[in-house]
Amino acid sequence: MATQIQVTIDRNSPVPLYHQLAEQLAAAIDTGVLKPGDAFENELSLADRLDLSRPTVRRAIVELVTRGLLVRRRGIGTTVANEVIHRRNELTSLYDDLRRNGREPLTEVLEFNADFVDRRASGILGLEPDTPLVYLERLRSVAEGPMSILRNWLPPMWADLDLGELTNQGLYNMMRARGVVPAVAHQTIGARPAEPDERKLLGLDKNDPVLTMSRRAYDSSGAPVEFGDHCYRYDRYLFDITVYAS
Repeated sequence: MATQIQVTIDRNSPVPLYHQLAEQLAAAIDTGVLKPGDAFENELSLADRLDLSRPTVRRAIVELVTRGLLVRRRGIGTTVANEVIHRRNELTSLYDDLRRNGREPLTEVLEFNADFVDRRASGILGLEPDTPLVYLERLRSVAEGPMSILRNWLPPMWADLDLGELTNQGLYNMMRARGVVPAVAHQTIGARPAEPDERKLLGLDKNDPVLTMSRRAYDSSGAPVEFGDHCYRYDRYLFDITVYAS
C-alpha cells in the first residue's frame, strides 16, 4: 500500500500548485520517508485527498518522473526510483548526498600528491602559478558499484590530510572540522565521452558517456577554498536544479 505523504498547499502563494506538490513529494523521497522501490500514491487518490485537479497532480508526478525520482511501469504503477542519486541545487558533497539518501558511500583514494603544480588550478585558487597544490583523486562507489571519480585541487595548507579519514568521510566534512566552511560555489555541468581509464574505473562500455561537474568553492569572505573537476556514471547520477523567473 502506498504511503500517504502529508502535503500543505498554499493557494495564495505565487508558486504554482503543481510545483508546491512536486517539491514536497521530492522532499519525502530525499529524506527517506519514501524509499527506493516504494509504491507511490496514485494520481486520483492524491487529487481527491488534497482537493487538487487531476491535471495539477499529473503535472507534479510528471515533473518527478522527469527528474528521475519516480518510475512508471505498466501493470505495476508508479514507484520511487532506484539507484540514481540526485544532486539538488545546494552546496553539498556527493558524500553528503549519499548519506542523506540512506546509502553508504565507499571511497578509494587513487592519488594524493602534496606537491602538485597546476597553473590553471592555482589561478582558480588565487595562488601563484608555481604554488605546490594538494591534488586528490578518489573513486566513490555505492553497493551497486562505482559512481564517480572525484578530482580536487586544494591550497598547500591541506598537505597533512589524513588519507584514512578521506576513506571514511567527505572532504567537505573534513574542511568544516578545521574551520573552513564552503559557503558558495560556481558549478559547470556537462557531459563528454569517458576516457579509457575512467571507463575502467567506472565499469562503463566503450561508447558510454560520463556526466561532468567542475566546481569552484568559496568561503563566506569570498576566498577560494577548493577546485573540483568530477565525472559521474550517467546512469547513477542526476543533477536536480530548480530555477526561478527574475
